[in-house]
Amino acid sequence: MTRLTGKCALITGAARGIGLAFAQAYVAEGARVAIADIDIDRARTAAADIGAAAIAVHMDVTDQASIDAAVAETVEKLGQIDILINNAAIFSAAPITEITRADFARTFDINVAGTLFTLQAVAKHMIARDCGGKIINMASQAGRRGEPLVAVYCATKAAIISLTQSAALNLIEHGINVNAIAPGVVDGEHWDGVDAFFAKHEGKAPGQKKHEVGAAVPYGRMGRAADLTGMAVFLASSDADYILAQTYNVDGGQWMS
Repeated sequence: MTRLTGKCALITGAARGIGLAFAQAYVAEGARVAIADIDIDRARTAAADIGAAAIAVHMDVTDQASIDAAVAETVEKLGQIDILINNAAIFSAAPITEITRADFARTFDINVAGTLFTLQAVAKHMIARDCGGKIINMASQAGRRGEPLVAVYCATKAAIISLTQSAALNLIEHGINVNAIAPGVVDGEHWDGVDAFFAKHEGKAPGQKKHEVGAAVPYGRMGRAADLTGMAVFLASSDADYILAQTYNVDGGQWMS
C-alpha cells in the first residue's frame, strides 16, 4: 500500500516547479490533490496531465476570499483536506539601499501572510472534521541566514520557520502536525531571472552565478524539484505523526543544524 492512500492534499503554487513535483509525488503515493495556483489555465493543464486524481483550483494567496473559495472548492470536489503544502511564494532581491516599500509589502503579503492565512483556513477545516492533518510550509536556506542582496526574501523565509513553530505548538492539540521544508538552491525556470539579477549587481557574466551556486553545494550540484518530494511525502505520512515544529533542510549539505 502506498503511504498516502485515501488522503487528499491541497498544494498552493502547484502549477509548475516544486509544487507540481509535490502533486505528482502525492498522486503516485495514492493521494488525490488540488493544484491551487493564481494561473488557473496552467493549473488545469497540470491537473489534466496528472489525471483523474488531480483537480485545479484558482487561488490568490493575497486575497482572503480567494483562499476561502479555494479551500471550499477543494472540500467540495475531494471531500476533505488531510494535507496542506504552503508552497506559493515569490523571490525578491535588491541592495538594501534600493528596497522599496511596495516590493517589501508584496513579498511579505505572498510569502508570509499567504502562508499564514491559507494555513488558518485549512486548519479550521481540519479542526471541524476532527481528524487531524498535516501542514507543510516551504521555508528556505535563505531563512537560516542573511544574504547581502536578498534581505526581504530571507526575512520572509525566517518568518516561515518561526510561524511553523508557533502554529505547530498551537495546532497539535487538534492532531494537526505542522512542519516545514527548507530547500537550498533549486534549479528551475525562475533561475533565469535570479541569474540576470546577480549578473547586474555583481558584475558577473550570464550563467556565471548559477554555475558558482551549483558548484558551492557540498553534494556537487543544485537541487532539483524531485529532490524535495521524499521529504514532502514523509511529512505528510503517518511515519511523521510524532514530528512537529521542525524545519528540515533538504539542500545537499549547504546548512547544518
